Amino acid sequence: MADSPTHPITATDYHTAGEPFRIVHERPPLPTGLTVAERRLSAIADGDGADALRRLLCQEPRGHADMYGGFLVPPDDDGAHLGVLFWHKDGFSTACGHGTIALGVWATDTGVVESDPDGVTEVRIDVPSGRVSALVERRGGELVQATFRNVASHVIARGIPVETGRGRVLADLSFSGAIYASVRASDLGLSVSPEHYPELIALGREVKRALDDSPGARHADDPRLSGVYGTILWDDLGRGATGPVQRNVVVFADGEVDRSPCGSGTGARVALLADDGTLRAGESLEHRSIVDTVFRAGWEPAPPRDNGVPAVIPCVSGTAFRTGEHCFVLDPRDPLGDGFVLR
Repeated sequence: MADSPTHPITATDYHTAGEPFRIVHERPPLPTGLTVAERRLSAIADGDGADALRRLLCQEPRGHADMYGGFLVPPDDDGAHLGVLFWHKDGFSTACGHGTIALGVWATDTGVVESDPDGVTEVRIDVPSGRVSALVERRGGELVQATFRNVASHVIARGIPVETGRGRVLADLSFSGAIYASVRASDLGLSVSPEHYPELIALGREVKRALDDSPGARHADDPRLSGVYGTILWDDLGRGATGPVQRNVVVFADGEVDRSPCGSGTGARVALLADDGTLRAGESLEHRSIVDTVFRAGWEPAPPRDNGVPAVIPCVSGTAFRTGEHCFVLDPRDPLGDGFVLR
């Protein structure tokens, strides 16, 4: 890109329910493509230096193994306010719900999108998996919540046997902007809790690798969305006043862990729970993370897919808060270069 990573890079950091999101909004890289989905493929190939800058901002000492962020790019057309290329330590993802929530809050915090101080403002965002929105609610100018309205989501397959280091387990595959494998943690003799963190990472990686090239992980409509993005390990906590209560941890990419309940992962769970009747129309899933932060999620009906498979639109609500403004540099004399990753 015109400004190499040796030049100062300005970013604004938010967290959504504990999960970081680093927004590069000033002079971000601009990989070639007519759509955000096309720009993602160019970014993977380091178009306009996007992958080099991703490494610089994700890797230590400027980031860490669980860092997440996005480059703002033009939307596909005038129907959206923003486009974004989501990134993490291992590459560029097709969807990110917690990032969509953070971007909606950032856009209305900064005036990029004019905000209703006593109502709901829709921020429309083009992402590689399609057009999504963040519905940002404020009262007296203060943030109440932001709701991530995802692309149409559906169940792919249930009860797929997977051999792991702790024995055979059954996984369910569902799509919600990305493909996720859901596994009940207790089936592996674990619970979603910090004390089981290393084991959850190891098993999440095993399940993802086992299913990543399976027939169920091929997206029928768009090969660019194929592959298992992450493993959702979940606990059933019963039912609350408004619907089911579950705790989950998402292990995505190559062992990266979402601190939030995961926005698109929550959408993948909603698709499964709506399909089997656990989450009925008008109910709300209370979805807890490994650090006990909360998203609340429901669904709207969506037209069935061309093959007749039912689909829903997940709506996932949470909050995001600014954590800092940064100006990153790379000193050409620095022997560490763009950094390193420790797991």
